[in-house]
Amino acid sequence: MKRFRRHGNESQKDKHKQDLYQFNKTVEHGFPHQPSALGFSPSLELLAIGTRSGAIKLYGTPGVEFMGLHDENAAVTQVHFLPNQVEFVTLLDDNSLHMWTLRAHSGVSELHEIGHFTLTGPPGAPPSITRVTAVLAHSSGELLLLGTEGGHVFVVEVPGFRELEENNIGVEDVQSKVPEEYVGRRNLECVEALQENPLNPRQVLIGYSRGLMVLWDLERRRPIQQFLGTQQLESVCWMEDGGNILSSHSDGSYCHWTVTGEDPQTEPEKQEMPYGTFPCKAISKIIQLSTRQGPPFLIFSGGMPRASYGDRHCISVIHSKTHEALDFTSRIIDFFVICEGEEHNGDPSALVVLVEEELVVVDLQTEGWPVIQTPYLVPLHCSAITCSHHVSSIPLKLWERVQVAGALQNTHYSKKPWPINGGQNLGPDPPQRDLLLTGHEDGTVRFWDASGVCLYPMYKLSTAGVFHTDADPNDNMNQGSEGEWPPFRKVGCFDPYSDDPRLGIQKIHLCKYNGYLTVAGTAGQILVLELNDEAAEQMVEATVVDLLQGQEGFRWKGQARLDVREEPVLFPPGFQPFALVQCQPPAVVTAIALHSEWKLVTFGTSHGFGLYDYQQRKNIMVKCTLNPSDQMAMEGPLSRVKSIKKSLRQSFRRIRRSRVSMRKHHTNNAAKLQEINARLEAEALQEMELAPVQRKIEARSSDDSFTGLVRTLYFADTFVSDSSHSTPSLWAGTNGGAVFAYVIRVPTVERRMEDAVMAHPAKEIQLMHRAPVVGLVVLDGKGAPLPEPLEVAHDLARSPEMHGSHHLLVVSEEQFKLFTLPKVSSKSKLKLTAVDGSRVRRVGVAWFGSRTDEQLESSLVMLTNQGELHAISLPSIKMLVHHPCIRREDVSGIASCVFTKYGQGFYLISPSEFERFSLSTRWVVEPRCLVEAPLQLRSKSPSSPIHRDQPDGLSTEHRNFKRESEGYGVLQEIQKSLEGDPMPFLENNLKTKPKSGNVLSNGD
Repeated sequence: MKRFRRHGNESQKDKHKQDLYQFNKTVEHGFPHQPSALGFSPSLELLAIGTRSGAIKLYGTPGVEFMGLHDENAAVTQVHFLPNQVEFVTLLDDNSLHMWTLRAHSGVSELHEIGHFTLTGPPGAPPSITRVTAVLAHSSGELLLLGTEGGHVFVVEVPGFRELEENNIGVEDVQSKVPEEYVGRRNLECVEALQENPLNPRQVLIGYSRGLMVLWDLERRRPIQQFLGTQQLESVCWMEDGGNILSSHSDGSYCHWTVTGEDPQTEPEKQEMPYGTFPCKAISKIIQLSTRQGPPFLIFSGGMPRASYGDRHCISVIHSKTHEALDFTSRIIDFFVICEGEEHNGDPSALVVLVEEELVVVDLQTEGWPVIQTPYLVPLHCSAITCSHHVSSIPLKLWERVQVAGALQNTHYSKKPWPINGGQNLGPDPPQRDLLLTGHEDGTVRFWDASGVCLYPMYKLSTAGVFHTDADPNDNMNQGSEGEWPPFRKVGCFDPYSDDPRLGIQKIHLCKYNGYLTVAGTAGQILVLELNDEAAEQMVEATVVDLLQGQEGFRWKGQARLDVREEPVLFPPGFQPFALVQCQPPAVVTAIALHSEWKLVTFGTSHGFGLYDYQQRKNIMVKCTLNPSDQMAMEGPLSRVKSIKKSLRQSFRRIRRSRVSMRKHHTNNAAKLQEINARLEAEALQEMELAPVQRKIEARSSDDSFTGLVRTLYFADTFVSDSSHSTPSLWAGTNGGAVFAYVIRVPTVERRMEDAVMAHPAKEIQLMHRAPVVGLVVLDGKGAPLPEPLEVAHDLARSPEMHGSHHLLVVSEEQFKLFTLPKVSSKSKLKLTAVDGSRVRRVGVAWFGSRTDEQLESSLVMLTNQGELHAISLPSIKMLVHHPCIRREDVSGIASCVFTKYGQGFYLISPSEFERFSLSTRWVVEPRCLVEAPLQLRSKSPSSPIHRDQPDGLSTEHRNFKRESEGYGVLQEIQKSLEGDPMPFLENNLKTKPKSGNVLSNGD
């Protein structure tokens, strides 16, 4: 009976876990890492970005996002949407083509790969014959034209990837019609461009790298006209009138050609060199678009004078008398232009540019061509991210004040709405307002709206104005000097350079109830800021805190502290600093905590920790935690780099000396070499800090480096001195497994400015295994974590239970240990490390609830160095669930992880992207969207210009009807079998049958 009863209890527990915990990776925020291709569908209004890692991402209206990943680990080089359809094709650098589609499932669209295909030549043929360099998705939606490195053009039917061999365009077919004196002994080289006549889908322009362009009739399978260019071709543009062609070339020029259908044109109508007669870089892409009233827009990338501006990444826009060279801070991948109107055939409205580190959209209809702020794809890494902090359930008043302050910073953006609006966002409105704060290397803190699928920028705080730096605040990088040629204009916000690495933000803490913020930096600086709706000119009072407390025998070898401005500084509306604590030595701040009800902030470095009263603006106490044998803590990050370089230099010198001595003494050379290598290897291993893969918990030596480094700080109103009176207290955990507790006496509100805050030591705990303490939590009489400061006062949490016994949970890297308070006696513990080498890297308290029950339960959420996510019960500290979350090799991703209050989390999957995950069944933020095929546009699509015999005797009309029926896939298979051609030039690697039907929302 006991066995059955236990089984029932276990089943009940399992069901309870399933109601509360469910792991999902939900959405990726930020800008794709290493983008390599750009595509756009005017009919769907969807943007596609391919990356070097083989990812493909689609974006429409804010909230509409899709992501796919190719099985092949190859870069995406081109993306082409089939006109007026929900399919698109990707070309990878391994020469494979992949067909993707958007299918509806349970009312929402999903991105699926439905087939892939690779061109293969006859046995013995060089790979260049079938190496695809240019792709044209024909307006009929039924054909792909593939230009290759060998100069051939293959015609392929889609979505089935069936090669129409009789319609292929060989090099011989083109060369035979070109004057012999032009061809000479040189070949035409690769196909550089394929363009369809905008007024006649039967005509295609083929551009060869040699400079030759051929107008080809697909229906009659013959050339119509040749354009004999002499410069290496980069791109072509067929103007909307169908009678004029623009070509851009490698010498920085572009040419204007007229389509007559007659004899070959040996010279262009007009040739322009936009930036002078000196050698220029290639114009890699050119577009000319007409306007209903006025001159056309001419837009091209490149073409800069090679000697003077060859390192610039520019797109030039010329319209009437206005000429600007948009100057980007990273390499241009591709660009396109969005036009007005339902069919996107009106005046140009926006220029969309994908560069290596950001997406920039320029408003072409507003004077000055301002940039349109992006609602997604924002480069999180404008300056490198150094830390992050999440705050849940922001009060509306604070939210609106931050929004207003952010709006004042964005007046330079265009007022036009976001121009890419494909799909429908079906996701519910966010249940709460969440903020993600990111600290950056340049001393800025960025506030992001993290409530929904889009991570939207709200406000940017800069701390550099408090200090003297090399940057001149009057510099305006966005405007070139008047009369400058080329007329450069800086665009985009990606700026990886920092005026001073000491400005880097390391820790952030925001109180959402009264608008106090504290940020800590790389050079021991801690700023306390307050939200102000008006601009203010004020001095920032600096308090220097000596964490060494006058200990002798130590000399700081690291960086100097930042110089504080001694004159008043004008701060714009938003968060304004009013107090500054400067740690001495100026080491990296490793931990901070803010208690806005007591008006206290605590901070820690590798040397100790202190307590600061920011209301009276004075320091209260300092505790030095430095181990006398810990010389590493005196060197600082820059000195550590120097010491590594020094040790490497010494190692190489020893190797050199060893080789010289070995040449002199020929006896026993092999034995000596082996001995020297072994010794050098042992020395190198001693100098490296290696994370163990497998080991059991064991006591560490107190001589380990950085044992005094403060890892965590925690304020709590609990029982420290006796069990009858609770008192404010401060708890600090160090890298050497020590926990220090201080009792704080905070004066009453009436006497707060007159009486001093007092703090004195009360407890000290030393963990036997000396593992770093990474978290501290005090549990109330009911086993629940203590609420945040001011949370009870705002009726957002119940008052903590003060009648029962409180407990202190100490989380070290290797175990969880529960102590009773105030006696600090061990009650229970949970060992994490056994033989798998797991260590706690990130820990936080989160609240979980089921979708049906309003009741919430608290749990401890933990991430290990193995990348595993664990939920641990409170107060029983037992493992509940665990899931693999991050690859163990992704050390930076694990280090960047931050948890939310309600069971979600963020971590960096690249320098520019956050992955969002959820361990909660109730709180999940993920895209829910629907994209439907544009039926009204599809009915206007031209039919294929290529006539194919119907082996089964069906008429064209009947075949088109069948194409839109459920049996199209079966019909295509019958056609293939009846034709019986093994297709020697084609390797068809379809994964699945092509999608049938054209209405996305009607099913798979």
